[in-house]
Amino acid sequence: MSDDLSALLARLSLNQETVRQWSLPELADGCARAGVRGVGLWRAPVQEYGVRAAARLVRDAGLRVTSLCRGGFFTATDPGERAAALDDNRAAVDEAAALGTDTLVLVSGGLPAGSRDLAGARERIADALGELGPYAAERGVRLALEPLHPMYAADRCVVSTLAQALDLAERFPAAQVGVVVDTYHLWWDDAVGAQIARAGAAGDGPSRIAAFQLADWVTPLPEGVLLGRGQLGDGSVDLRWFRERVEAAGCYRGPIEVEIFNPALWARDGAEVLAEIVDRFRTHVG
Repeated sequence: MSDDLSALLARLSLNQETVRQWSLPELADGCARAGVRGVGLWRAPVQEYGVRAAARLVRDAGLRVTSLCRGGFFTATDPGERAAALDDNRAAVDEAAALGTDTLVLVSGGLPAGSRDLAGARERIADALGELGPYAAERGVRLALEPLHPMYAADRCVVSTLAQALDLAERFPAAQVGVVVDTYHLWWDDAVGAQIARAGAAGDGPSRIAAFQLADWVTPLPEGVLLGRGQLGDGSVDLRWFRERVEAAGCYRGPIEVEIFNPALWARDGAEVLAEIVDRFRTHVG
């Protein structure tokens, strides 16, 4: 194996949802056995296990938490709902800090019921980032705004392109708010290469790229579409091109996290799935 490929594999991180069939101890043990040193965690299973216990488990396995998912859902117009969302996001920041990760992934939220005001929803996201950014930075956590494919704009995320995410993030210091580059959500956009370069050109501060995630796009999409992510190499995404563009942006050398929501993978043996991911990562990303 070349030194370059070995260094690239060292950056591989497994998102917990990719092997949902594994408990948190199984995830830690499986990654350690496979030589994968990073894990992306989700709040619900971490809370069920216990945040401090989860932090200790991952640390004792020789792993690091590369991201925590998810915060966000900032678009409610009701004052009580908005206050509750902000409180929940402060709790998410605290959990990320306790787990030792500097990255809290945000899914910003869809349109409120009956609304068609995309611009207004995006402004409410900006207001929330303004409130939460300093709180997160004081705890060593950066807010990572993730653009989702436009098919999610109505119910899950009104931020659909990397350009839209950067327009919001750039209102705030780069150390407070960054963006997520997720191949599943961005592969279709012919402006994404230029926007990745824009995200990397953050002046003297850190890159705006706070996280880099991989999944493939396969069709037909399942009913409900949320669980339609494909195994690396099974679909339409040029994964190596994305990796090269992110590296060419100049500032991001962080984890590369594989995040795949797919019931067919969940039905298989977790160790088998992880071994396949490592092989596909070597073939299609390296």
